[in-house]
Parts: sequence; structure tokens; C-alpha cells
Amino acid sequence: MDYREFFSQFKYLSEKPGIGGKIKVHPEDFIVIEEPLPQIFEGRRYAIFLLKKRNWETMAAVKEIAKRAGISHRDIGFAGTKDRHAVTYQYISVPAGAKERIEQVKIRDIELRFVSYGKFIKLGHLLGNRFKIIVRDVSEDTLDRTKEIVRELREKGGFPNYFGYQRFGERRVVNHMIGKLLLQGDFEEAARLFLGAHDGSMEGDEARKNFWETGDVERALEEFPGFLRYERTLLHRYKETGSWKRAFLSLPLPIMRIFIHAYQSYLFNLYLSRRIEKGLPLNEPLVGDIVVQVKGGIPYRDRTYRVTETNLEFVREKVRNGHAMVSGPLFGFAMRRAKGLPGELEEEILKEEGVKLEAFRRLPKPMAEPGGRRELLLRPIGLTYGYIPWVGMCLRFFLPKGTYATSVLREIMKDH
Repeated sequence: MDYREFFSQFKYLSEKPGIGGKIKVHPEDFIVIEEPLPQIFEGRRYAIFLLKKRNWETMAAVKEIAKRAGISHRDIGFAGTKDRHAVTYQYISVPAGAKERIEQVKIRDIELRFVSYGKFIKLGHLLGNRFKIIVRDVSEDTLDRTKEIVRELREKGGFPNYFGYQRFGERRVVNHMIGKLLLQGDFEEAARLFLGAHDGSMEGDEARKNFWETGDVERALEEFPGFLRYERTLLHRYKETGSWKRAFLSLPLPIMRIFIHAYQSYLFNLYLSRRIEKGLPLNEPLVGDIVVQVKGGIPYRDRTYRVTETNLEFVREKVRNGHAMVSGPLFGFAMRRAKGLPGELEEEILKEEGVKLEAFRRLPKPMAEPGGRRELLLRPIGLTYGYIPWVGMCLRFFLPKGTYATSVLREIMKDH
């Protein structure tokens, strides 16, 4: 199952037909520019570089830079991973003493420019990202059709804030399934899926197929190519310890947490889709909903309050004025749960999945997930678009961190 088939289960909010087309035909068709938190430029212990990359996954680029500069990749900080099939600009931090070595690094399709001194950049140290995207292979009436879709979605309060395919995998859509197995404590089956899932279209799939059929760790270590470094890390650690649980805990923290986050994201997408399907509004709070505060178009997910019969009209006014947004669940052991109809929908999804929130606490400590809330709607800031003859549709917009340009494009293109 590829990501298009996977996403076909999630409902569109817009009812207008899409424009179709293709994205990422060329890396330059998808440009991402990070907007960092100003605080990263405070201090002198780290050197801050602007990293421009083309056709590089962020972690792979960081590891290659570290290798060439002779430092540990753990000493390089960054705020978030960026698309591989794109041209992206993001900030990285390196120890101040490594500044000159970083300036000497030369890697194809990677550019590094010293910007300032500052502090170590951690995941999440950004406001959001600016996008410039070309959608190719579209018809000449695309502009009018895009206007109709955007108008409809503005009337409905925005775009559905689905987690994008990057959370789940583009061709091996298994991250959320691995996450559920880890949540259930089935580390062996989670490892089998992580190491063995294949569709025959990717390099290394023959080795994956052999492991899926035999479970032979020694053979897998011989056959798995070197670029499958996390898979090889898992195999080596299992060989040393005989424990798939310990093997998973040997992975870098961001990789280890991907699987649980993917399962949370899947459940959120289910909730959002089910709410659309049942005709429950996304831009109008219901009694029992949890809403998040919004300032300057940026949601503050740690500032939430519950909708009651008493404050319903007050909250509706705040939502209408853009000062609050209705939220959905990021399931976890400390999540603030909704009540009323929204709460019933949350409970319905947990029962269908056979999951209890306490399971998120029983995970090994690095994987344990408290959960939280996430706004149901996505409102691109400064959205502009136009049709370029012989090229396609060009769209520009800014999105807050943790949201996906592909979720905006999905509603416009209706491609999956």
C-alpha cells in the first residue's frame, strides 16, 4: 500500500473537484524556507549556519556534514526535518569551535553559510515554514478551480489539518503500524515489520523480503545494504542482546519516537476524518470540545480550555475572531480529553483500535508519550497562487510548525 491508497480512507473537507497535477517533478518545484525562533541567536556557545540542501533528507545531510567536519552528528542541532525531494533552507547549530571546519565542508547539493552565534537548536525551535510550490500537469482552467476550492474552504474555516504522508512513509506506509505494535509491547513483531515490510519497488527490498520470510538476523546483516543504517543498528543490537526491546531503544531518539508519533498521527487523522464524515463542524465548537488559543495565526497547543454550556457563546465568538480553534486528540497518557459528542467520538476510536491511554505511559521511558491537542483546521498565512503558462500552478504560503503543506495541496489537487 502506498501513501495515496492509505490516505484514501481520510475524507476531504472540500466538495469541489480537484485540479489534479503533480508535485515535486523537480526539487526546485518544492521550496521550503524555515522561520526560526529568534531565541536561537542568543548566546555564543554555538555557531548558527543556514543549510541549503537539494535532494537530501535532513538527518542524512547532518550526518554527512558531521563526518566531513570530524565531529559527532549529535553535536549538530536542527529544529525539524525537511522534505528530501525539495530545495530547503533551515538553520543548524554546531559547537563554536567547529565553525571553521564546517566552513570548509564541500558536499554536492549542500550549501552552508555562517549566520550568527547562538544556542544549540533543538527540535521544535521554529515558528514555521514558508513554501513556494509548483503543481505541474494541470489544465488551463486550474486557476478558476483553485479559487473555487479555496473559497469553499475559507467558508468552512480552513483546510483539514491532517498529518501528511511524511509521518507514515511514502512507499512503506508502516510507521503507524509499528507504533501500535510497540504500544502493545510486541517488540518482535514491530521489528519484523520495520525490517521486513517491502513492496519490491525499493533498493534493499530483496533483503527485506528474505528477512520477512526467514527472520534470519545473521543473513540480514550480510544482505542489508549500508544505507539502511537504522535497520542495521537494530539488527546488530539484537544480535548483541537477544532483545528486540533493547534493539529499538538503541536507535537515535528522534527515530525511536517516529513510530509512536506516527500512530498518534494516524489516530488524529481518523478522528478528523470521522468528524467530517459525521457532519460535526470543525470551525464551530461543540459543548465538550477542547479549544486551543491562537495568537497572530499561530496556535498555542499548551493553552487550552473546555467548551461548556456556560461559555459556549463566548468561545464561539473567539473562534469566529480567529483567537481560538477547535482541537482534536493527540492520544497520550496525560491528554486533556473532550466530553460530549467530541468525547464520544474519541472513545469510539480508542475502542475500535483496542487501545487504552495508559498504554502510552507503559512504554519504555524514551518512547512514553503524554499526548496533547492539535487544531482541526489549518489556515495557511499569506496564501497566494497563480497559473504560469507551460509550467503549472504556483502557490506560496506560510504554515506554523507541525503542519504539512501536502495537506493543503491534497485538498486542492484531490490526488489521494
